[in-house]
Amino acid sequence: MTTQPDPTTPPVDPTGTTGDSPASTTTALGITFVDHVLPSATAGTYHVAVEQILRDADDNPLNPGDPLKADHSFEIRAPQFKLDASSVHAFHPAPGSAGDFTRTLPHVTLTRAPLPWEREQRWSRADRRAPWIALLLFGPGELPGDPQGRAETDEHTVAELVTPGGGVLGPALTGLPPETLSSLCRTIDVPVALFNALVPREPEMHYLAHVREVKEMAPQRSGEVFTEGTFGVLTGNRFPRRTGDYAVHVVSFEGFEGKLGGNVTGYTAVRLASLWAWSFRCDTGAAFDAEGILRNLVEPGCADPENLALRLRPPAGTAGTAREAGPTGPAADLARERLGNGYVPVGHRVLSGERTYAWYRGPATPVTAQPVPPSVTDPGTYTTADHALIYEREHGLCDVGYATAWTLGRTIGLADPAYATGTLRARRELADAAVRFEAVVRAGAAARAGAVADPHAAMSRRRHLAALHELARHGVGRAAAPVEPSAQTLLLARATALRAVAERGADPLAEWVDRLALLHGVPFAYLVPDVRMLPPESLRMFRVDRAWIGALIAGAQSVGLHTELDRELAPDLCAAVTARSATAWPAAGLLIRSALVSAWPELRVRALRGNAPVAELRRDHPDPDVLLCLFDQVPDQLILGEPTEGIHFGIDSGGTGQEDRIGLRQLQAGGTPPLGASLGTYFPVEGSVITTYLRENGDGPDGVLRVLDEGGREGLVTGLGRVLNRTLGPRHFAVELINAPLEQRLTLQARQ
Repeated sequence: MTTQPDPTTPPVDPTGTTGDSPASTTTALGITFVDHVLPSATAGTYHVAVEQILRDADDNPLNPGDPLKADHSFEIRAPQFKLDASSVHAFHPAPGSAGDFTRTLPHVTLTRAPLPWEREQRWSRADRRAPWIALLLFGPGELPGDPQGRAETDEHTVAELVTPGGGVLGPALTGLPPETLSSLCRTIDVPVALFNALVPREPEMHYLAHVREVKEMAPQRSGEVFTEGTFGVLTGNRFPRRTGDYAVHVVSFEGFEGKLGGNVTGYTAVRLASLWAWSFRCDTGAAFDAEGILRNLVEPGCADPENLALRLRPPAGTAGTAREAGPTGPAADLARERLGNGYVPVGHRVLSGERTYAWYRGPATPVTAQPVPPSVTDPGTYTTADHALIYEREHGLCDVGYATAWTLGRTIGLADPAYATGTLRARRELADAAVRFEAVVRAGAAARAGAVADPHAAMSRRRHLAALHELARHGVGRAAAPVEPSAQTLLLARATALRAVAERGADPLAEWVDRLALLHGVPFAYLVPDVRMLPPESLRMFRVDRAWIGALIAGAQSVGLHTELDRELAPDLCAAVTARSATAWPAAGLLIRSALVSAWPELRVRALRGNAPVAELRRDHPDPDVLLCLFDQVPDQLILGEPTEGIHFGIDSGGTGQEDRIGLRQLQAGGTPPLGASLGTYFPVEGSVITTYLRENGDGPDGVLRVLDEGGREGLVTGLGRVLNRTLGPRHFAVELINAPLEQRLTLQARQ
């Protein structure tokens, strides 16, 4: 097998970015595009004849008239009238899928890379090898045998395919053995006018097939899953422009030499072998302006990042405007300040029974939270939330945020049987160890006090020291020689022993606490206490108040505090749980409420700080149209993009005024930007691919791409080569047709 690689061919990842070589790409996926992979010999019957003549030193034949001869015939077989299911790797659009595919060229990925070239087209040039198979897309009502566009086919023998009769043209194939002629295949009869308007021209076939080399495996969350290897790819030449069901057929053009020029006459239909077929539905009504929605989400932050802060806005005209536009006075100023800091007013009943209001702020805050007294987050030593209630004496109001967090954490802990049971078990084991230690200490003290009167006192003291020695050994892992214990020694031994017991009980609790630190189980209303803080079609950034998380965890760790001993030992258990924590607490987060989230559940979110990626600690959907992300640092850049769905081909929506154009990519190695990266420009400069590079078929099939020049009009390959100032091969054409994902970048400079 021979290949024609291209040293300038980029490894392309599904996000549209590329690197100079598979080894240097920064993504987990490296893909290289190649023009074609040619087999050493194409399918057919071959005859080998060998003749050997022996000669002497003077070159005279030693066996004249009786040369040694041998001959052998063999056949190289390749698929011809049908494809095995194992030959097909993936499709796009997927079989049975529905969506807006008006900018998509269907394609199929074949498991064997040389398959499209295993049969040689007689008219194909050696330097522009054309495949023998192609993709044809048929719209609703176009095929008489499949009016519903469901990829239905007819079953005929190969003989009926080759010589169909009845005014139907079949492939000009000769020399087929009887067993092949009698075998069955799937066929479609294409009306001549449709055939002439739809099929790619012979020179265009070269550009509609290429090879994809995948160097590394990288599963995608949706769409085609890439597998390491080398694959052949067939791309269609037609866009589905109308709503309806479409059928895609992998057809053979072997035996149609001279018939692909749009000049077939004298027949009513053309019979083609359909080697594989599938259908999908194009629904233009299902389309939504993803680009516009994405742009509108970030646009407020482009003017001022504070517009994206998670806070309840005062009524229009009262913030940042003349004071006369709203209420005045100290109370109004306090309200504005509190709202600006992310608080919302909530109903509150004081201990005396009166109803008033208080200020509440959850863990998501638009500003850096101020320090709080250590008692607010003191773990496991309180049994009520009163210690976390902040009273503002000057205005007679309470800040109930941390008290609410403490109560919520306790409620979540009690509601989880596994956590509550595990905590109680750990507390009992810790208390039992403390009691046993105290008993040993008391026994030792009694033994020392009665040493004079009791002849067995020495033995009792030795047992006492041995018990302390054993307790300490379990804590530190090794024993020291028993000595008379001092007060400091007793305290150290007690702490060591209790720490060992606490560590054993902390293991099953640490993972639960880690999840709580990422706000799992926290109702959404505690994160966004007023729906107006996150209106429809909005994006909000926030910092995380870690003191709020501390109060939340402290409440959960108050479960099972029944005695004074439990309270005394609570810090030991909490310290052991903290030591086993494997998750950093979040520092910032993102909320998006938009129809875009429903349409793109895997919306790409990249957070950066100083151009370095910020770790995403949690990604969740509190509601189908709401996305929550938590980060371990406060980012200064945010990139939102269309989710990865594998590589597919077509045209891009572009920016405003750039609809139905091609986002150009770098094809020159060593250039700027890097190989395969976006050039930031669109083609064509004027008009669009749809208005400029489609065949003029009148009432015939719409959306058929003019790949090369035809009828005095420029083809798409020619136009792209002109703008890029180079001759394009199939590999270049494929790279330029990769659909570029939508993306928006936002620079953040939130106030402290």
